[in-house]
Amino acid sequence: MSHVAVIINPRAGGSRARRIAPAERTALAERVGRRAGLDVRPLVTEGPGHGMELAKRALAEGASLVVAWGGDGTVNEVAAVLAGSSVPLGIVPGGSGNGLARELGLSRNPEVALATAFTAAERRIDAGVLGGRVFVNVGGLGFDARIAARFNEAGGRRGLTDYLRLTVRELWRYRPAHYRIEHDGGRYTGAALIVAAANGRQYGNGAWIAPRARPDDGRLDLVIVESTSPLGNLWRARRLFDRSLLEDPGVRSAQATTARVETDEPVELHVDGEPAGTACQVDVGIRPGALRVRAGRSRA
Repeated sequence: MSHVAVIINPRAGGSRARRIAPAERTALAERVGRRAGLDVRPLVTEGPGHGMELAKRALAEGASLVVAWGGDGTVNEVAAVLAGSSVPLGIVPGGSGNGLARELGLSRNPEVALATAFTAAERRIDAGVLGGRVFVNVGGLGFDARIAARFNEAGGRRGLTDYLRLTVRELWRYRPAHYRIEHDGGRYTGAALIVAAANGRQYGNGAWIAPRARPDDGRLDLVIVESTSPLGNLWRARRLFDRSLLEDPGVRSAQATTARVETDEPVELHVDGEPAGTACQVDVGIRPGALRVRAGRSRA
């Protein structure tokens, strides 16, 4: 008989999320699974990258469903393995941002989210690729990647307040790179604070980087945020939370299936909020319908 693998990251999220001990999460997953008549096998990650290893093992052992219980990084690791396969992804949001989970309208209540993962209908969504790395929500270059790296270095996985404090501090330190970008017949040349390739609409926590994006339309929303002064960038940040970013005259947006991004000096990259190294040239693309997910309707 096939089984369901539930990959649990006990370090994801803020202190509130971490108060649920791994043993409690394991017991909950098994209990909800029994109610659904499923053979559930919980697996607990031990550090960065381990979610990907566990997902590969689950596939090799014949899992019919793999559930990622954690933050955006955990979801990314598991989704990167499942993309292109016939095995669906379930999500129990347990991070500080939960970008894709919010896009898919998933409950933050673990028991409800598990039930959705175990019993909901499947839908297909696209998967993006940035510099050879798969992402399912947002990938990008520039300032957001810098924040992801610094947050990770600082121990991360804390809360929105810590993230905002770090962002404000780095706005006064960051030097925007000069970009040359070509995408589906379009072109941009100039300095930019952020170059985001969005499959979903928000980073998480209600920060809407690409309000028009859809995870199943076969295209990425390429959002280029030109830089102004640190104070101007800080004032502009409010637009992330009222969904008006694209109304700013210093923000460009276009839909694309492919893009090539070049810079004179290496810039930092991220996939779904996880640091992905540095590069001077990056190819961006999309794999339409590559990922099966267990979820309800997207939120408006």
